[in-house]
Amino acid sequence: MPAFDTVTIAQDPAQPRIARLVLNRPERLNAIAESTPGEIRRAVEWAQAEDEVHVIVVEGAGRAFCAGYDLTDYAEGQAGEHPCRQEKTPWDPMLDYAAMKKNTEDFMALWRCPKPTIAKVHGYAVAGGSDIALSCDLLVMAEDARIGYMPTRVWGCPTTAMWTYRLGAMRAKQLMFTGDTIDGRQAAEWGLANAAVPAESLEAETMRLAARIAGVPRSHLAMHKLVVNQVWLSMGLEQTQMFATVFDGITRHNPEGLWFRRHAEVEGFKSAVQWRDSGRPIPEGDEARALIAELEARLAAQRRAG
Repeated sequence: MPAFDTVTIAQDPAQPRIARLVLNRPERLNAIAESTPGEIRRAVEWAQAEDEVHVIVVEGAGRAFCAGYDLTDYAEGQAGEHPCRQEKTPWDPMLDYAAMKKNTEDFMALWRCPKPTIAKVHGYAVAGGSDIALSCDLLVMAEDARIGYMPTRVWGCPTTAMWTYRLGAMRAKQLMFTGDTIDGRQAAEWGLANAAVPAESLEAETMRLAARIAGVPRSHLAMHKLVVNQVWLSMGLEQTQMFATVFDGITRHNPEGLWFRRHAEVEGFKSAVQWRDSGRPIPEGDEARALIAELEARLAAQRRAG
């Protein structure tokens, strides 16, 4: 079996037609590290090359599916210069786009793979974690699990752009405009999840569905998946993802995004997230610029002091 730092992949011992791809950073709620997107892609490629595998189940170790990108280092300024966190003026949007587009393409390996993929969601599948879940073909959720993209309030745009294709325009706009999350029950009611079950039944329900699919010949599964995927491609999925990935970079480098990062650097990422998610107005325009100057002065003082 291939070995990775942030994920694992193996055939299920009891049902070898099912491969289990596990996001494996439980101490960080499986937050996405720099290497995670590429490891997901390589794990999918391994399962795709295994003839015995017919379906891939994607799940998270520990208490959550995936809590999004591991932004603590980047938002608080501990990771140094990064294409997605440029300090130069003017910033280069194409450097940011290249980095995030690679991540998007890596996540979408789950969607492009000719073998069906099922996201088994417990705890949280939020921010970048929702990108991973929604790149899968099917979604089974615990009733109390939460899914959403809170950074649409500030500092993010979902680069896979899957919300509209999965939910339709009206409900996608509601979640994008508010940054709210929904639980598994509501996800099933809205048609985002194929099923929502009590947490203690999640494993059994997911494996029941996977086993049912695994009995179908690989060639048939590949053809059916290609037919459905082609509909979304004809609707412009790839072009939508291009816009979303460019806009994601803008949200991190405009005045509002820079304010969020400076607040995280001075007050800590948890404080910045609490402000973002509280419903409190996000500083914008000249107000954001004034706060940036104040925060940068405080940051400089902190650095001089220690």
